[in-house]
Amino acid sequence: MTPFEALRMAREQGLDLVEVAPMAKPPVCKIMDFGKFQYQQSKQDRLNKAKQKKVEVKGIRIGLRTDDHDLTFKKDQAEKFLKKGDKVKIEIQLRGREKAHQDLARTNLEDFVKSIGVPYKTEQEIKRYPGGFNTIIAP
Repeated sequence: MTPFEALRMAREQGLDLVEVAPMAKPPVCKIMDFGKFQYQQSKQDRLNKAKQKKVEVKGIRIGLRTDDHDLTFKKDQAEKFLKKGDKVKIEIQLRGREKAHQDLARTNLEDFVKSIGVPYKTEQEIKRYPGGFNTIIAP
């Protein structure tokens, strides 16, 4: 029916003409109370937002001279975060003269990531930043 005819029908009933699906061919409209429609829509949006799972990015920092025991502890932490469903940002920090050994730092970070036993996918490759290197892995 024509838009003019639909508007006339809506006014006769004391309601509004609401466009429900504007992308459809032809566009779909309904005769309803627009205030009630907006309220229902906001209620549905709030419900959907509450059901969403928020993914956190947990951080783990290691150094170039971090000892084996500390590395295993941090590896266990990373595995725990991945099992929980969080992403993990692993950083290796370089201080002072350690910055001259970037190749060592990169291999240390690669070895640490390979040692993680839980299945993961690399979301961000190993990347240089001013204080060292970092990478992001996700479950």
